Formats: sequence, structure tokens, C-alpha cells
Amino acid sequence: MLEAVGLLSGAPSPFTDRSDAAYQLAAELADYRGRKDVTVLGLARGGVPVAAVVAKELGAGLDALIVRKLGIPDQPEVAFGALAAHGGHTAVVMVDHIVAELRRRNYSEQRLQAVQATERAELQRRQEAYLHGRTTEVVGRTAILCDDGLATGATMKAAIKAVRQSKPREIVVAVPVGPPQTCAELEKLADAVYCLRQPRGFRAVGEAYRHFNQVSDDEVLTALPQ
Repeated sequence: MLEAVGLLSGAPSPFTDRSDAAYQLAAELADYRGRKDVTVLGLARGGVPVAAVVAKELGAGLDALIVRKLGIPDQPEVAFGALAAHGGHTAVVMVDHIVAELRRRNYSEQRLQAVQATERAELQRRQEAYLHGRTTEVVGRTAILCDDGLATGATMKAAIKAVRQSKPREIVVAVPVGPPQTCAELEKLADAVYCLRQPRGFRAVGEAYRHFNQVSDDEVLTALPQ
């Protein structure tokens, strides 16, 4: 099921910040409020503040889901893939058309593997820093995966792949903003997708917010259960 909430062609008023977006997102997830089988997982780092508000509003459990974008060596803001880890499972997703373009540009496999090695190390560091060895059980439960927005969707696809291996009853994707094409792609992988805004002229997640500061390790740790 794809919840095409607020599908817009123009430019809507921006969210004030992640908290504002999260309260609006929680309102759309009202059907999950009060259920004992719901766990909210925030894609670290930016998705954790969103997930914290959503979990509180729904009365659900909360934890972080560790993800890392695989950025092109010369353009790290552009992802050629992503990593995600949950419950002892690590998933890798590649953005096929970008990888194909890198091949045409003669990027060596060694360079791409070096990026993966670096990001796997950071994935491990964040698992240790944020989770301290704990794993939030999702077997037979509804797992709501929250982020502050989507672009290519690579990190969310990796997150779905990792969590699916833990055998939840269903996986729900919940984000404030993302391009229509990415949301449609995620509909094929998740059991439900809630995206408040899907602007056809989408350019960047940050454009949907007035305040979109980088989330620090300390902010993640403060939001998570200890």
C-alpha cells in the first residue's frame, strides 16, 4: 500500500524542522497508535529524531537502525549504494544505473570496494556507539522505518533488506518527503509506505525544511533508550 499523502507538484511550505515533520508524520500513522506489536526504527543519524517523536506519539518502542551511504569517491554526496545493519544482518544495496555510469567512467572495482570498506568500519563504529550491543527484536512485529527524507532511496532499501531478514510481520516506511519515483520503488519492497510530500520537482531533502542541521552522535544517543 502506498500512502501518497500530500502529493504536490508545487513547492509546499517547508517543515520547520525534523520535530515538526515528525509530529505531522505521526498523525498519518494514527492507525498504529497504541498497538503493542509496533517498533519504530530510526535510520541513523537523521532519522532518529523523527523516529523518537513518532514512537512517543504512537506509544511504541524505539531504536536506531544503522545505515551508511556509499558515496562516489569524487562526489561523496551522490550514492552508488548503501549499507544497513540490524540483528546481526548486514545488507548491501547498489544503485545500478550509477554503478554502470561509474564503470563507463573507468572507476575501478578497487576504488568502489575501498569506499565499502571505509563505510563498513563506520557502520560498525555506530553500532557500538549507539546500540551498545543490543538488538531490538522485530520478529513477528510491525517495524516502522523512519528517516528525515528520501532521495535515491538506497539507504532505505538497504534498511528494508536488513530488517526483512529479522522476519517482522510487516515493514512500514514512514518519511516526511521524497520523490514520487523513489516512493513507488519502495512500495514494491515494503508492506506500506507513508510519505507526506512527494514533490515532482524534488531536488534535495533539505529543501523541505527551514532548519535542517546535521544530527550529531550526542543527539542520537539522547533520543534513544538507554
